[in-house]
Amino acid sequence: MEYWQAFILGIVQGLTEFLPISSTAHLKVVPAIFGWQDAGISFDAVIQLGSIVAVVGYFWSDLQSITLGSIKAIREQDYKSQEFKLAVAIALGTIPILFGGLLIKIFVPDYDKSPLRSLTAIAIASIVMSSLLALAEVFGQRSRKEKRLFQKVRVIDGVLMGIAQTMALIPGVSRSGSTLTAGLFLGLDRVAATRFSFLLGIPAITLAGLVELLSIVKKGFGEVGLFQLAIGLLSSVIFSYLAIAWLLKFFQTHTTWVFVGYRLVFGTLLLVAIGSGWLK
Repeated sequence: MEYWQAFILGIVQGLTEFLPISSTAHLKVVPAIFGWQDAGISFDAVIQLGSIVAVVGYFWSDLQSITLGSIKAIREQDYKSQEFKLAVAIALGTIPILFGGLLIKIFVPDYDKSPLRSLTAIAIASIVMSSLLALAEVFGQRSRKEKRLFQKVRVIDGVLMGIAQTMALIPGVSRSGSTLTAGLFLGLDRVAATRFSFLLGIPAITLAGLVELLSIVKKGFGEVGLFQLAIGLLSSVIFSYLAIAWLLKFFQTHTTWVFVGYRLVFGTLLLVAIGSGWLK
């Protein structure tokens, strides 16, 4: 992998991790379009750590409040504390995707080469998730506003959005897209659903990235290279932060329809390209 390719893939990761359009899909499709060798699931997972650095930095005050509030609640046995409820919601919401990821590791050792990671599967997943997001946009009540997020988010919200997050184990689904969709169905407004989606994704993405990083260190960096990983990480941090800030501001005055349309067009064009033999 060339250094500039790693930089571009870091940009792709950063811009698509938190937008509801699937970073995995774009990290798979971009190299295919330009004829690059697929960097593989390990490279993708490691540069996701750059997105974690960005989201932790952006939500540092919220994370600090939740952590310190939870510690205080445990000490005082105040289990009705909203900070404690949020911590429990995030913890329980993380379990489904960790369990699903563990099952894949055990029973699908060659998941990197699985048909689920094919461009066809990614295209279908994109179209399906476009349809679900459209339904959530139409039928979601959006009665629970962002300014009341830390007073209104329930433990059950974390569990249900965590189950939805598990769908992201299928490339093309989008972790942020699946949790945003679930949040809208649960009655959260767009900004509230997005904010909680970002917080919910921190443990899962961090653990996935660390596991794959450890795997790369043990096996060797191969064709990827240590410096390529570092460049991909750096560009991922920068563009992830920009994407987070932009999306939260965007949803203050706009709907999700632009992403519904994008995912539908993206999936359809991908199927056309595959059917015509332009992409394989």
